[in-house]
Amino acid sequence: MMNAKEIKARIKSVQDTRKITNAMYMIASTKMRKARNDLDKTRPYFKALYEEMEHIFKSVEDIESRYVCTSAGNGDNGKTYGVLVITADKGLAGSYNKNVIKEAMELISKYKINKLFVVGEYGRRFFMQRDINIEKSFLYTAQNPTMDRAREIAALLLDMYDKGGLDEIYIIYSDMKNSLATKVIQRRLLPFQRTHFHSIEDEKVQIFEVFPSVSVVVDSLVKSWLSGFIYSALVESFCSEQSSRMAAMYSANKNAEKIMETLTIQYNLVRQANITQEITEVTASAKAQIRKRKKEVL
Repeated sequence: MMNAKEIKARIKSVQDTRKITNAMYMIASTKMRKARNDLDKTRPYFKALYEEMEHIFKSVEDIESRYVCTSAGNGDNGKTYGVLVITADKGLAGSYNKNVIKEAMELISKYKINKLFVVGEYGRRFFMQRDINIEKSFLYTAQNPTMDRAREIAALLLDMYDKGGLDEIYIIYSDMKNSLATKVIQRRLLPFQRTHFHSIEDEKVQIFEVFPSVSVVVDSLVKSWLSGFIYSALVESFCSEQSSRMAAMYSANKNAEKIMETLTIQYNLVRQANITQEITEVTASAKAQIRKRKKEVL
């Protein structure tokens, strides 16, 4: 059992750790609010863009475009698959990174992914340690996502897709459902399926003419939509990371409080035992002195 000095040192260590976890909780909270505000500023434009694409897919039966397919791909049929995986730069975020990596490994195993694209230092280290080839590792941080970075990623993926280097492109990221829960999302970015666009009811769709052609308009919209979707995924992942970190730090704070409570009880018990022992020793010494004096008098 630890003595009073060791328990006191342990309590101080736990207090110092709790200060760090409290600070990390506050920082994560601030970063998450800022990222959500940045996303909300750009969301109306991309929402309108998405709705226009929905109108086109709902109002036109046959669309001839390299970005559109009529059926989902199943298995590895000689196609070249690519996946964009968005992770964090560091840990201390609960199961956030592990859930994304798990989903990515399942997809890689299912489709025999040929080309892997990674955002985030955690994902880079994970795949490199397991000798999994990374086609492109975006070296900028996963922190503070920007539209410029999203456009860079989208441009690279589109260029490889247009040149035939990729037949299907997937994305794996985390979506923050609420302040308490996040969910890993796996979605095929290209080519499109009609099932991707289903929020507009058929009776509400307005038939309209498209100039110069549906294919040209779709090809033009895809570039902006893809940049917006990737930006949204980057921000949602960043918010999910901060939310997971807040939950982890909150849990760490609660555990620290329980540990401190237990240590305080132990410290009080040890201190009381020491005081009792000191009183006993003083009393015994006093009694011994009294007996000695009595013997001297006799």
